[in-house]
Amino acid sequence: MKPVPLLASSYLALAASALALGAPALAQERIYRCPNNEYTNQIKDRKDRAECTPVEGGNLTIVRSTSAPPRSGGSGSGAGAPASAPRNDSAGQRERDADAKAILEQELRRAESRQSELEKEYNNGEPEKVGSESKNYQKYLDRVAELKASIERNKSDIDGIKRELARFNR
Repeated sequence: MKPVPLLASSYLALAASALALGAPALAQERIYRCPNNEYTNQIKDRKDRAECTPVEGGNLTIVRSTSAPPRSGGSGSGAGAPASAPRNDSAGQRERDADAKAILEQELRRAESRQSELEKEYNNGEPEKVGSESKNYQKYLDRVAELKASIERNKSDIDGIKRELARFNR
């Protein structure tokens, strides 16, 4: 994407609107990244300021959390699940898996039938002309391109559904 140069009047209008709205200044203080992924602009009073490095590049937005989640002590019991999380009973999990598999199989059948309809309409790149397409060839070409894109998109959906189904067959 090519940058569009702004005229001097545009800069003045931007500055005036920022001042009128009470927006903060466009420049920020230097931001430092310290150990434990802590970001600060107040480095003078830090004991570990030698380990802090200035952040280069664009603006930095920090979203503060209310509290950090407790870390489990290396039990290796799950993929990020808290230790207090209830375990799924095997019967309930098997039932949910069976439901998910049935839904995926239904989606696969629907996508495959849609694929056959699209390929039939596409007719190997030469679909029948409809409406005003006999007079306006560009409309016909646009519809052919749209059909081809729909076929590719649907094929990609079918491949994704098949990958999901393969997870249940492991």
